Amino acid sequence: MAKRNKKRERGARSGTLRGLPHSLPSLEMAYRLQERAAGVGFDWPDTRGPLDKVREELRELEAELSAERTAPRSPLPGIKEEIGDLLFAVVNLSRKLAVDPGAALERANDKFTRRFEGIERLAHERGLQLGRASLEELDRLWDETKAAEGGHGHSL
Repeated sequence: MAKRNKKRERGARSGTLRGLPHSLPSLEMAYRLQERAAGVGFDWPDTRGPLDKVREELRELEAELSAERTAPRSPLPGIKEEIGDLLFAVVNLSRKLAVDPGAALERANDKFTRRFEGIERLAHERGLQLGRASLEELDRLWDETKAAEGGHGHSL
């Protein structure tokens, strides 16, 4: 009986996705899963498909948020699932664009850190306490910091 169960377990691990260590960080695992699937033809011919999938997953997340009306600090299972699907789709888009998603996220983290430190510096110079400033005040400081470094658009 134990031998049969081991054989069944091995069978479950066979195929294209076999051999990926479960210890991989989630971002890298998503990339590698999609890379392997693409290797056997399960892939879009261009970036339009992955971009449409990102939009679809975002719409599904929005629908889930509307349906569940939950606080951001206590997401319900449907929201967690849709966030996961959205992240998976973004990783696939980055793979299709030959962008390392981990490196891209690291760069975004660095940019956010630099800009937030800019907010802190401006707030200190102007005698504002971050914890007591309004979101509008903080947003203006963010925009100033971003403009000073030549950034585009609005982040918050």
